Parts: sequence; structure tokens; C-alpha cells
Amino acid sequence: MKYRLRLGFLLIAAAVTFPERSPAPVVFKSGEGVKYSAPGEEEVSGTAQEMTTAAEAAAQRGDTKRAAKIYSKLLRRYPHDHLAPQASYRIGEIQEQRHDYLRAAGGYRYVVEQYPGSPYFNQAIEAQFRIGEMLLSSGKRKIFGISVGSMLDAAIEIFASVIRSAPYGKYTARAQFDIGLAREKQGLPDAAITAYQAVIDKFPNEPLAADAQYQIGYLWYAAARAGTKDPNAVNKARTGFQDFLFRYPHSEKAQQARENLARLETKATSDSFGIAKFYDKQKNYRAAIIYYNDVIRQQPGSTQGDEAKKRIDELRSKVGDAEVKQILAIANAPKKKPTMAHIGEPQQGGPAMRSSPADVAPLPPPEDVSLPPPASLSPVTTTAPAVSPTPAPSATPESSASPTP
Repeated sequence: MKYRLRLGFLLIAAAVTFPERSPAPVVFKSGEGVKYSAPGEEEVSGTAQEMTTAAEAAAQRGDTKRAAKIYSKLLRRYPHDHLAPQASYRIGEIQEQRHDYLRAAGGYRYVVEQYPGSPYFNQAIEAQFRIGEMLLSSGKRKIFGISVGSMLDAAIEIFASVIRSAPYGKYTARAQFDIGLAREKQGLPDAAITAYQAVIDKFPNEPLAADAQYQIGYLWYAAARAGTKDPNAVNKARTGFQDFLFRYPHSEKAQQARENLARLETKATSDSFGIAKFYDKQKNYRAAIIYYNDVIRQQPGSTQGDEAKKRIDELRSKVGDAEVKQILAIANAPKKKPTMAHIGEPQQGGPAMRSSPADVAPLPPPEDVSLPPPASLSPVTTTAPAVSPTPAPSATPESSASPTP
């Protein structure tokens, strides 16, 4: 025992006398004997300023893991020190440099939530937004071990945090719109429509409101052209694009919206005429009359409209004039407008929507699921500056961080 103590004191004396030759720090603790720590792994203590200096020294020599660890310890020990916001910010910045994006986002969020009055608040919001858009636009592949589904969920949570923390900030409207894009990528059109409607309701004067209104129309359009060919989806798509043209007639997407409306009309007429002929062939004359009537209502002057009118007249001899009148009365009866809170409603005073054929006659299986591409959206990019690869110790940071390295 005495030999070990003497050896320890000799090593300590040698380290003090010849520090440049000492291979590693030597630490002696009462009751624990002598311990050796590799360079950079020794315990750090002292004031917040001393710990900040040690963390930046570690970062400068490339030991980012240790730098984050020191900053995290500073936050636990001195959470109310004036250097704590900077320490939290630097943790997030360091984690972003290490490509640990989820932890970096958590770090920036910690700054925003714990130190909202610090000079790093705006930079932390900006950094969160930057990471969110990076995750959103990463494509259908894994990055750094994060699956696509997890990336989109994380992006949505990041955007939601930006909206909660800075409801009137520079990136808030875009964050709300990006939630809609993420929901679209997840295959959740109802949730996407809700997010886009929030952009229109909360940020009506933002340029992104026009994109949001267009996307609402397009999502209903996609539903109308695929799956069940639900005529209600056609009506909602029509309403979405009509509202878009009413509110934003000079938008660069206006021409695309008009083309989509034309396709909707042609598609709806063609669908109804085909369905009418299907039921006619099956001798289900009641359903055939309903869909022939829908063709006449959609395009009264078209060739198909004239054919539909002629066929209805021919069917009177099969089912009786009284029966045809009763069928048409039911088919043309007004009904309430759609009440989904997240879709654009027609302007007040507009014509009431009538019963769709699907309300009184079932639809045959769908055939055509082709879709024209949506009008191009503004690029999913951010104006937030990229994080500096080697920030100077005294430089003002542009993001913030979390107490967990």
C-alpha cells in the first residue's frame, strides 16, 4: 500500500515538474488511489466561463463529443448563468455538425423553450426550421439511420415547435405549409388538407396561402380521379380550384387550376356517361336514368349530353313517364353543401349543390386512376444559413442546443 502511494506521489511530482512530458493527466482521490485519464477525458470543473473555455478548446481540436459533454455539464450545474443560453445553443450546433439532426433539433428547441429572452432565440428557431426542411426533403431513403417515416414525423414535430414558439415569426407560415407537405408524403390527405387550410386561415396575406389553396383543390382532385370516383370528391375538388381562382386569379398556378377544372368537367361527364351505359346494359334503368341525367346537368350542350337526353326519352317507354319524373326529381333535389371544416366552401349566395348520382345509385369499380401532375410548388428550401463547420469560440452562434449531448 505504501509503495503504491509513493509511486503515485512520484508520478504526480513528475507531471508537475515536466508537464510537457506527462503522457496523461494523473488524478488522486482520497480512498480511491491514483487514477489516470486519457488527454481530454479528465473531469472538468470550475466556473461557467472556465467550462466554456474548455468546451471550445475541445471543439477546436475536433473533439466535438467532449465539447458537447462539457456544455451539457455546464447547463446542469449553472442553468441560470448568463452563459447557459450560449452553452445550450452550442450543443445544438455541435450536434448538427456531427449530423445528429434529431438531437440537434432538440437542442435548439431547448434554447427556445428555456431561454426565450436570450439573443439566441431567433437563431434557434431558424436552425430548427432548417433541420425540419432537410428531413422533409430527404427523399425515400434512410439518412444517418433514420427511416423515412421517422424523418417525416420528426419534421412535423419540429415545424409544430416553430409554430408554437414563434407564432408570428419569419418561418411560421412556411412551417405550417410544410406540415401539409409532410402529411401528403405520409399519404394522409385529410391531415394535409387541415394543415393547408390553417395556412389560409392564419396567414391569408402570405404568398404560401395561394399554394395551400391550390393543394386543397389538388388533393380532392386526386381523390376524385382515383379509388371510388366519388362524385362528392369531384365537387370538393371543383370548389377548391374555384376558390383558388376567385382569391388568386393572377397566381402562376391559375392556368393549371383552370386546366384541372376542365379535366374535372370532362372526366365527370365521361364517367357519368360510362356508368349510365353500364347500368343501361345491366337493365338497371333507374340507375341509368340517374347517371344520364347527371351528364345532361354537367354538359347540356355536349354530344354526350344530347345522347343522354335521347336515351332518357327512350327509357320512358320501358319504365313509364311517371317513374322517370320521380327518378329525376330525386336526382335533382338540392342537398346541403359539404360541411368538412378543412375544405374551402363556395362563396355565400352561390347555387346549392344537388344530390350526386352516387347518393341514389352505387358506383361500378373504378378504371382510370391517371392524374396530371400538380402545379409546381415553391422549392422546399430555406433561406436559413448553413451551420458553420468550425465556429470561432467567441463567435455569435446562429442556433441553439439541448442539455443532452
